[in-house]
Amino acid sequence: MSQLTQHSINNIQKWLQDSYIDEDTKQELRSLENDPMELEDRFYKDLEFGTGGLRGVIGAGSNRMNRYTVGKATQGYAQYIQQSHGQQTGRPSVVIAHDSRHFSPEFALEAALVLAGNGIIAKLFPSLRTTPQLSFSVRDLKATGGIVVTASHNPPEYNGYKVYNDQGGQLIPHEAEQVIHHIQNVDSFSAVKKLTQIEAEEQGLLVWLGEEDDDAFVRTVALNSINADLICTSLGDDFRIVYTPLHGTGNIPVRKTLESIGFTHIHVVPEQAQPDAEFSTVKSPNPEEREAFTLAIKLGQSLDADILIGTDPDCDRMGAVVKDRNGEYVVLSGNQSGAIMIHYLLSQLKEAGKLPNNGVVVKTIVTSEMGATIARHYGAEVVNTLTGFKYIGEKMTQYEASGQYTYLFGYEESYGYLAGNYARDKDAVLASMLIAEAGAYYKGQGKTLYDVLEGLYDQFGYFQEKLESRTLKGKDGVAQIQSLMADWRTQPPVEVGGVRINDVLDYSLGLDDLPKENVLKFMLEDGSWFCLRPSGTEPKIKVYFAVRGETLKDADERIAKLVEVVMARVDA
Repeated sequence: MSQLTQHSINNIQKWLQDSYIDEDTKQELRSLENDPMELEDRFYKDLEFGTGGLRGVIGAGSNRMNRYTVGKATQGYAQYIQQSHGQQTGRPSVVIAHDSRHFSPEFALEAALVLAGNGIIAKLFPSLRTTPQLSFSVRDLKATGGIVVTASHNPPEYNGYKVYNDQGGQLIPHEAEQVIHHIQNVDSFSAVKKLTQIEAEEQGLLVWLGEEDDDAFVRTVALNSINADLICTSLGDDFRIVYTPLHGTGNIPVRKTLESIGFTHIHVVPEQAQPDAEFSTVKSPNPEEREAFTLAIKLGQSLDADILIGTDPDCDRMGAVVKDRNGEYVVLSGNQSGAIMIHYLLSQLKEAGKLPNNGVVVKTIVTSEMGATIARHYGAEVVNTLTGFKYIGEKMTQYEASGQYTYLFGYEESYGYLAGNYARDKDAVLASMLIAEAGAYYKGQGKTLYDVLEGLYDQFGYFQEKLESRTLKGKDGVAQIQSLMADWRTQPPVEVGGVRINDVLDYSLGLDDLPKENVLKFMLEDGSWFCLRPSGTEPKIKVYFAVRGETLKDADERIAKLVEVVMARVDA
């Protein structure tokens, strides 16, 4: 154990001597006694509860996802609920959902039994459900909060735990800070209060949700269709959709929603239809990546499908693939899909005379300006937030209370979208419906979605964006990311590729009335920008790029040069 810090050694001994921890977990740790580097990574810190909750590699250890770290986090969350909602009438309740990952059902039940042990009613889905349905159900059931066990599109060895407030949104910073405070005060695993499943059920503290809740979700999502009557009567039977849930939670709700508004040709990729914790047919279950669509493209080619749709394991992110002018399938970026949906939604509302005078589109600071430009064209306001849909959800709740704006659409470049006011998190079920509906509508006009995108470029400008990321794992990786951000913050470039930098936006200072966050955005003289942001859910540094060109070729050349120069310094 010579490579282990004293802190880690003490932490390991605590786990091995704790009678609360089961023997299998202790044996897993003993089996690693000749691997000090692995033990150090598992114990050099506690798995951090950030503003997005927990996320980490599954395994024994304080810096891992396991039933003990889940139980401790839930105990802290329960104490937060009791403190912040102690005056409400009746018992507080928390809705819990989980995805298809390893140990997701076990972690969800663990959370439910800890809540029950604290006198809080746990309303638990008996099998996998989508994250947006969790958000909807918190609101629909008027619950005090929510938990979803998922690691989104992370690799199979990960799992996570996201916590929601009574509005159905992920905890915003001041709420998360209070939960973190309570978690830190749980000084031992034996302080975690927990009932058995039988005790919780008999006392009415464990309630199982089911089909009625599923139907309510699908029905509500479908109400946000713009042209359901048109799809049902003339377009739905002439539009072929290939869909892949990428082994996750989306299969049933996406199909049911598409069918409910009139689509009849929905073909699910058979190899990826069933839940699979290993995501065995893909390198990464991420609809942002073309590789994830390999089987969908093959099926689409055989069926001459109009659109291919993929959702990530917890079904909060949606990716779309459409045909270009040569009939080849191309993956739309999150920014491109967002721009198409904003144009479709707002143009249809305006044509029907239903576009409100105070409509607003909410996007993140790393999302393209193309969608914003389209939104303003239709008279909508555009509001920017930090990265993370919780901030968009927070704005939704504020506008609903104040009446300042009517929320129309919110989105992130990372394939997260929401229209409608029924949830406070991004919804790939809704996005799948809206992008398919737009495709069918424009096909009725003799256009593909690629044609629509080209038309938007011609009208609003040739916007191009790119994301580069570098994975830096473990304790050393954390230090490298911190060092990288410090270097760019203290020694910002004056110019990039011969283009002067006009402004450096350091969001760690709390700009534009936004919460402080470790993000740097560099604004160039020609209107281009790039942004450095450590990922909040993975051991990565992300670098975002955006340009606007005179032609598509010009935009491609500008962004290639910008990426080359910036990443040379990042990788140095």
